[in-house]
Amino acid sequence: MKRIYNNIGFLILSLATASCSLSKRQADNEADTNESRKIELIVLDPGHFHASLLQKDTLTDVNDTIHIYAPEGTGLNQYMESINSYNQRAEAPTSWVSQVYTGDDYLSRMLTEQRGDVVVLAGNNQKKTQYIIESIKAGYNVLSDKPLAITQQDFDLLVEAYQLAKEKDLLLYDLMTERYDILNIIEKELLQKKELFGELQQGSPENPSITMESVHHFFKNVSGKPLLRPAWYYDTAQQGEGIADVTTHLIDLVQWQCFPDKTIHYLSDVKVTKATHWATPITLPEFCQSTQMDSFPPYLHKYVKNNVLEVLANGTLNFTIKGIHIGMKVIWNYTPPTNGGDTFTSIKKGSKATLKIVQNKENGFIKELYIQKAQNTENATFKTQLEKTIKELQDTYPFLSIKERKNGLYLIDIPQVCRSGHEAHFSKVAKTFLHYLQYKDMPEWENENTISKYYITTTAVEMAKSRDK
Repeated sequence: MKRIYNNIGFLILSLATASCSLSKRQADNEADTNESRKIELIVLDPGHFHASLLQKDTLTDVNDTIHIYAPEGTGLNQYMESINSYNQRAEAPTSWVSQVYTGDDYLSRMLTEQRGDVVVLAGNNQKKTQYIIESIKAGYNVLSDKPLAITQQDFDLLVEAYQLAKEKDLLLYDLMTERYDILNIIEKELLQKKELFGELQQGSPENPSITMESVHHFFKNVSGKPLLRPAWYYDTAQQGEGIADVTTHLIDLVQWQCFPDKTIHYLSDVKVTKATHWATPITLPEFCQSTQMDSFPPYLHKYVKNNVLEVLANGTLNFTIKGIHIGMKVIWNYTPPTNGGDTFTSIKKGSKATLKIVQNKENGFIKELYIQKAQNTENATFKTQLEKTIKELQDTYPFLSIKERKNGLYLIDIPQVCRSGHEAHFSKVAKTFLHYLQYKDMPEWENENTISKYYITTTAVEMAKSRDK
């Protein structure tokens, strides 16, 4: 059944000018380019809670009415419940109005109606790459949650989408929130301080220069409530394997921090050397708890053995960028231990020091940044240089300080009050996206490095699969 109805809804983004060339709708306004108009947004088939996080705040330069095209179902319902809760909260409520179309032809309807300038994507990853290229063909800019591609076929289509976006002067942007974590920002600063960190080491396949390990959980609390997953989230054909999903953030950080403002070409600068994967077992009671369903849907039966769902959510991948050896590991457990949470470890080795990010039980599951002097560096000399570097950074980041631990290890202390939460990073990504949309000044490396990132992830998936044969 097809229906169109109004509801209270959506989004966060801002733009204060009409000088940017956007979708076909703007052709009608070309005669008066000096007249400012608000950006119009489309949300296509929302199915991940990141879609609702993009709607948490109000920014006044976006049209109050948001156009949503989606099939009826749990994903849309949860999405609308979240937006309505933002509208109805007591403190700083939003006031978005959503126009929702739920016919079976929602995609073709969105493509032909041309009711917005930007398509926002956060949902089923099996459909995402096709959504991207169809939106670009229709003249829309695209802001998409990761991953943009989960298979090699998707990767080929993504390369085509980027080329088409370039020809049409449209923006295709990956929603990379980790760049806005102050911990990652400070680490990037320190990586560029050659007198302190030295040169990034090349490493080897057995001993990479950069290693990262990320542990996540299927069933956990988000914004104080149990996170309900759509059933398709457990289907790697729809969600993607762990090494095609979580690693997108990790690879992006490596590119952004260790190769700042450098273009990384996947055909010449990248080599994937090894990848493995293995399953997380999910029992039927756990699946029901996580999804609020009472049985495994038919499309998951091929993954079920002895009434246990096996999800290929875990994996390792080893690769090089411009000769630097990098190793990553992704683990998904069903639920965290008592008083536990997600964990993360990152190590980047320089000739004079090693930078470490640690998030574990000992740190109260709060990420902390450390710097460890190299063995061949005298401690007093290193401490003097570290204090000098931090003093320089305090001009921009006055809250920074250091705390000496032991054996040449120092905590780069960033107070909790100076850290914005993960949810706040979404609006910062949006502002960057809209700046690029307005001024058409996105650096070329953004596109090329995104393509290289998805070459690494999709190649790793195929490599891991080939080891199973």
